[in-house]
Amino acid sequence: MNRSEKAEAIAELNQTFKGANLVVVTRQSGLTVAEVTDLRRKIRAAGASYKVTKNRLTLRALEGTAFKALGTLFTGPTAIAYSEDPVAAAKVVAAFAKTNEKLTIVGGALGENVLDVAGVQALATLPSLDALRGKIIGLLQAPATKVAVVLQAPAGQVARVFGAYGAKEDGAKAA
Repeated sequence: MNRSEKAEAIAELNQTFKGANLVVVTRQSGLTVAEVTDLRRKIRAAGASYKVTKNRLTLRALEGTAFKALGTLFTGPTAIAYSEDPVAAAKVVAAFAKTNEKLTIVGGALGENVLDVAGVQALATLPSLDALRGKIIGLLQAPATKVAVVLQAPAGQVARVFGAYGAKEDGAKAA
């Protein structure tokens, strides 16, 4: 890699870090091409990305971003998973690391907050942003639905009473 290619790679990584909300640093020793391809496919499906990077270039790309404190984690064969969604990358990497011992989580960062392995695991157990939005909407709609049911109940009872009186009068006229 010549200087211009390195500068371009650093600039690209820097933009990646500036656009991400979550970065998970992993150590991958001995993963086969098929396993890495499977991991990338799963991460892409979750709306995140996975990239094997050179440590020196990554350390330079971290300058000027919220993830600058992650610099100490980049030793040995590392890769990063990143996403705009605060839990997407963590969920997929944690699930893959459970089934494959060759991938280990080193740490991560959510914005400026540095996370250790336990922090990334805890983040992975949270529901996704879409699931949280669905729960909030459900909670907001539940009281409105209950109010509508309560308001409709008296009207329904009045209609049944009128129906009963009408049926009673029809029965009296027929007799």
